Amino acid sequence: MNTIEIIEKLIQVVELGKINKASPYPPELKGQDGADELTVQALEAGLKAEEILNKGLMPGMKAIGEKFSQGKAFIPNMLISAKAMNMAMEHLKPFFEGGEVQFKGTLILGTVAGDLHDIGKNLVKMIMKGDGWKIVDLGVDVKTEQFVNALKENPDAIVGMSALLTTTMLNMKENITALRDIKPDLPIYVGGAAVSQEFANSIQATGYFKDPHGFAQSLN
Repeated sequence: MNTIEIIEKLIQVVELGKINKASPYPPELKGQDGADELTVQALEAGLKAEEILNKGLMPGMKAIGEKFSQGKAFIPNMLISAKAMNMAMEHLKPFFEGGEVQFKGTLILGTVAGDLHDIGKNLVKMIMKGDGWKIVDLGVDVKTEQFVNALKENPDAIVGMSALLTTTMLNMKENITALRDIKPDLPIYVGGAAVSQEFANSIQATGYFKDPHGFAQSLN
């Protein structure tokens, strides 16, 4: 395959979640190279890590993200696509660490207090990490003090918080108030099943993300 064909194939395997050749999923690609093998081929063909990321992996995640937004794909599809992307990123990691790929910043992530749901947050983490961001993952049930301490330790970071429940999303406002007391112009993004653009506006969040890929797009 030439480099254009490799990139096109990478987009496909990330979108469909084909991790490697041995993976039986998806059935229509059984026995074919996955993200693992194709990333190695791309590097051997002379493609730069940033090209592989921006032209192959991220478009693949964008495609599955759009399907998710349209109700044509679901959380398991997003997770398997993220796994395929992470497999590819294992080969690109040395280029990130070596400075070939541009570092974009630090992102503090957490699911707000009272909420133990982390699938969406973890998807954001995987996608953003692959896109050149350092991730400070505070986990779930994150109290305001934890967000504040993380910001003090990472003063140049931006913040992303999620909530699945209408009861827990109200904690976002308290978090934003406390964080902005430290840094008034701090970019804070919110998302999760319970959250809407209207709610994000009401608590003065910088932005709202409907799905993990939407968050990645909002920062590029």
